[in-house]
Amino acid sequence: MRVISGKARGVVLKTPDGLVTRPTADRVKEALFSIIQFDIPGTHVLDLFGGTGQLGIEAISRGAKSAVFVDENKKACSLIQENLKRTGFEKEGRVIRSDYASFLNTTREKFDIILLDPPYAEVFLENALKLITEIDILQSGGIIVTERPVDKVLQCEFAGYTRSKDYKYGNTLLTLYRRDD
Repeated sequence: MRVISGKARGVVLKTPDGLVTRPTADRVKEALFSIIQFDIPGTHVLDLFGGTGQLGIEAISRGAKSAVFVDENKKACSLIQENLKRTGFEKEGRVIRSDYASFLNTTREKFDIILLDPPYAEVFLENALKLITEIDILQSGGIIVTERPVDKVLQCEFAGYTRSKDYKYGNTLLTLYRRDD
């Protein structure tokens, strides 16, 4: 697993031992960032299910101003810190050890891009989307990026958000929700 483009292009990121996280495949990551590439510069990003930190780190590498990484697993948080150090993005990244719902219910920060790549077998994606669309943490025109398996159905409509088409890459679907102005 590596940073694909930008300031830290080519830096190899540390991956976890065992099944603590399921890193996004490089092909899917490349497609995701190709879709949102012009929306990234100068943004404040939330990588809600941080894992290895690869998605938020890729965003910083491509010009995001900062990223907040949230994960409830202590080892994942340490891994994100190590990967931020490897890329030289310690100042741009902040790691918070918390479950996603607690973080969303207590944060007062506003984000331009929210990256959602939770464990596939859980209902975290559906719950996180519902919470995010009910609270005021995404800037006007901001984007929520979701990654999920092809057999997981998402609610199509959220008030105040426009849903993109599904982008299919193998067994993975990417869907974007943009907050209306």
